[in-house]
Formats: sequence, C-alpha cells, structure tokens
Amino acid sequence: MDSAPSRLAAIDHVAFYAADLTVTLQFYEEVLGLKPTGEPHRIDGAAAVQRIGAGGVVLSVHQAGSGAGPVARTYLPGTLDICFEWLGDIASAEAHLAGHGVAVIEGPVRRRMRDGTASQSVYFRDPDGNLLELMARDDPDRRP
Repeated sequence: MDSAPSRLAAIDHVAFYAADLTVTLQFYEEVLGLKPTGEPHRIDGAAAVQRIGAGGVVLSVHQAGSGAGPVARTYLPGTLDICFEWLGDIASAEAHLAGHGVAVIEGPVRRRMRDGTASQSVYFRDPDGNLLELMARDDPDRRP
C-alpha cells in the first residue's frame, strides 16, 4: 500500500483537561509563561475552554465535565504527557522550576531532540498530575 505524501505542517494546539481550570491556568502562566490567547469559550456563562500560549506553543485547556466537545474517548485530568523545548541549558530549567517551588521528579536525563540533537530533560507535574518535560539542547546556541 502506497502512502500519500503528508500535508501536515505542524501541530496547531494540544488539548487537555483540568480538574480546576483556574488553578491549572495559573500554574501554566506562572511556571511556563503561557498566557491566554483570547477570551475563554463559555458554556452557560462558565469558562469551559481557554487557549494559552507563548512562542510556538498553544494549549487548549478544558474544564473537565464542562460539556465542551468534541472530546477524546477518555478525557481525564492528569492524562497528558508533553515535552517542551527549553531555550537555555538544563541547569537553568532546573533553577526556573525550583524558583517556582516545582519539584523535579526525574532528571536531568540524557535524551535526543526531535532533530536528533543531544539534550537533557527534567520531568515534573502540573496540579492535575500531568507529566511535563523540559528538554534542553546540550548546546543551547545550536538550534536548527
């Protein structure tokens, strides 16, 4: 079977679910600098979905049980596992997290970036228990 050439350009956004939308949005803004990219989508007057972003990252945070759809077959707070590229060395990522009182649960550990570049990662959790990773190139000045 021949496969068609991909017409994908990039991921536009990643959606995930929060037990408490306000608490989750505050964490992502304070720790990762992701800010609202517009007004929240509301259902019956209550915020149901809020997009947040910075740089090339856009996340769509859904209040669990809000009725916003369509949704994944299984959508529960704490099921996300996502890696962000950190612009700096791994020590600065660790210092940044420590400065926000965020515990590193693993790392630094050796990894490879999507382009094969040697890197290191640290792992931590958000208020819902989602696994987050900051990955830093061994040579932060060497970007494709």
